[in-house]
Amino acid sequence: MLIFYGIVFFIMANLYTLAEFSGEYRVAACVVCGILFVFGNIKPCPLDRVRFTRSVRFAGRDKDSGSGASRKEEASGIRATLRGKKIPSRRLRICMQGSDLLLLFCFSTAASALYLLLEIGQLWQGEAKVWLFHLLNVFLVEAVVFWNGIIRVYLTSKQLAVKWRVLGLICGFIPIANLVVLYHIIKITGYEARLEGEKLLIDEERKDRRICATKYPILLVHGVFFRDFKYLNYWGRIPGELEKNGAVIYYGNHQSADSVEGSARELAARIRQITEETGCGKLNIIAHSKGGLDCRYAISQLGIGDLTASLTTINTPHRGCLFADYLLEKIPEAVQEKTADTYNKAVKVLGDENPDFMKAVHDLTASACTERNEYIGDAKGIYYQSIGSKCNRGVNGRFPLNFTYHLVKYFGGENDGLVSTDSFPWGEAYRLVTVKGRRGVSHGDMIDLNRENIPGFDVREFYVELVADLKQRGF
Repeated sequence: MLIFYGIVFFIMANLYTLAEFSGEYRVAACVVCGILFVFGNIKPCPLDRVRFTRSVRFAGRDKDSGSGASRKEEASGIRATLRGKKIPSRRLRICMQGSDLLLLFCFSTAASALYLLLEIGQLWQGEAKVWLFHLLNVFLVEAVVFWNGIIRVYLTSKQLAVKWRVLGLICGFIPIANLVVLYHIIKITGYEARLEGEKLLIDEERKDRRICATKYPILLVHGVFFRDFKYLNYWGRIPGELEKNGAVIYYGNHQSADSVEGSARELAARIRQITEETGCGKLNIIAHSKGGLDCRYAISQLGIGDLTASLTTINTPHRGCLFADYLLEKIPEAVQEKTADTYNKAVKVLGDENPDFMKAVHDLTASACTERNEYIGDAKGIYYQSIGSKCNRGVNGRFPLNFTYHLVKYFGGENDGLVSTDSFPWGEAYRLVTVKGRRGVSHGDMIDLNRENIPGFDVREFYVELVADLKQRGF
């Protein structure tokens, strides 16, 4: 259908020279072409059907279905069931249409430009007016297609960052630069429409299976320098996706910055509160960054082992961060104290009762973690596993990760922008997450911090698979 409308748009753009406005048949043909042009601008792909990205990993297989080939067969089966279904979101349908229109604009404009160049001899053959009217016709037709598409994606896309929106406005009339920016806009919005449409249909297809309905509820524990806010979720779109698939979610609700012991005491109290109020008996803890250190301490030293079914640490520096030792040694003490005082005052306004910036930083050093690991052991009867990720290049992590990546790499090699991959492993199982190519997966990407769709890594489906696995293990 897109190819068909591409031809229609090309004909309309070059109608001045392709059609002779005399004769009943030719007039009728022009009218038909005009009607098709209008319809093409309304719905360039009238069916608005799913076009699979093949980047979603499917979770929730049965225990006896195995993995590998069985997983591929299940994924193929789901795609076969959903292929051709209408995307159940008007916003995504409009976004897809906008992306398609911009793609049609590129093809028809390129073809029209080539045609104009072939006919440029008219300028020296006494037919300059004909060529100029032809150029005007191309400009007007393509302007309709372009603005129709760009307005749709600007109004409906959630993935199109402010950077690309601003660049689109600034570079719109700059040759070459406008093509580069337009390419990225089409790529981002088209991928968003396909991926999000696919996910909506997948969730609808498997909602009755409740693949994330674990025996024990999930406790999500944030890392350092963040809080659990009601309207700005630390975990991005992840909790919503888990709840769609049957999970019961709770949050740590502890302060943003404190020593490992201080945060652990808050979390221990929170865990006791949840288990007493709900009668759930135990919790499955998923902890990010320093939150993993806090939870290990709480389980080992504060007597909540009997209330914990499993602990999954995400990008946790179990062996500390060497670059933190370096910074504490090199940065003047007065600067450290000033930074800590400013931070502590700011987060008190946000709700922290007694934050301690410096204690939090000190407990993340390699020396502090080494000392703590000597007396913090794993409790019996609890399933421990760890997950880490790595950036493939420093520029892939947004500020300040694109700066700290190089510092961490100098001291510890491959990293996620903050933590060396050597520091991640802990427990019975360990997985390192990344994607092919030059991007990678950063410390923030693992909690959907930027709400960004990363080609090759669907963070929401990753957590669905993670929790579905806990369910299959009996937790």
